[in-house]
Amino acid sequence: MTQRVVLAGGAGFLGSHLADFLLARGDEVIAVDNLCTGREQNVAHLVDHPRFQLVRHDVTQPLTVDGHVDAVLNLASPASPTDFATMPLAILQVGSVGTRNLLDLAVAKQARFFLASTSEVYGDPLVTPQPESYLGNVSSIGPRSCYDEAKRFSEATTMSYHRVHGLEVRIVRIFNTYGTRMRPDDGRVVTNFVWQAIRGEPVTLYGTGEQTRSFCYVSDEVRGLAAVLDGPLTGPVNVGNPDEFTMRELAELVVELLGSGSPIVLAPMPPEREGDPLQRRPDITLIRSQLGWEPSVSLRSGLQLMIDEATRQG
Repeated sequence: MTQRVVLAGGAGFLGSHLADFLLARGDEVIAVDNLCTGREQNVAHLVDHPRFQLVRHDVTQPLTVDGHVDAVLNLASPASPTDFATMPLAILQVGSVGTRNLLDLAVAKQARFFLASTSEVYGDPLVTPQPESYLGNVSSIGPRSCYDEAKRFSEATTMSYHRVHGLEVRIVRIFNTYGTRMRPDDGRVVTNFVWQAIRGEPVTLYGTGEQTRSFCYVSDEVRGLAAVLDGPLTGPVNVGNPDEFTMRELAELVVELLGSGSPIVLAPMPPEREGDPLQRRPDITLIRSQLGWEPSVSLRSGLQLMIDEATRQG
């Protein structure tokens, strides 16, 4: 059944790919974005689509939408280490006031509310892989706390609306996602390595390089988000790839795929990355068993797609 959805953060990296997916299956998408980190070029190919609309709006201000709405999807938030350092107050504002404004819209429209939360709510985990039942090991005062705590607050607010207003909600916890349309300067490890190697610069490993992450290609991630949106699970539900790689393994693979002469070098952990988790890996038992979703794109294949786009851009 065709749905009419409001997609906050719809011009962002992940939001724009989700817009593509929803339009391809027949939905109508009203993308809302203030373009502080989202980019019009991410949705330029959708501008003339009859079921797509881009509304430039800051969700920390109340939002009204004409007509019926079936679902309100909250993907609005700066989400990279660079953003944590440069706009922490904006991140806290969008996670708190912005989330509540979107929840109020969902209540007014009697629409399903979908929150894109994050694996960051687990902090620097003492349990691996991380199941949804794990309560986390999170600093409320470190450089990453603006994002971690904003998302934890968003989850708490969403569940409070669910209990108080009877609002139908879905919560996903997104693990490291990568792919085409990422900002070259966003400060995430995959984009850092790819662009350093393209330019022939040293590929910089912070600390020991033995920290691990689990990388999910964006097409897999979007399929997982849609499965939760459409499914019966309130959540939270982990959506990510359980294959785990060290930062050194990632750097070596990027250099190999590019045929780059870039050396891989170690560097001290910069202040803005204080508190970076040493390990991150999702337990996807819930989404796999209940919704039949699992990722299919290997890190090698996904990186190649991202590299192909980056090299075309120069």
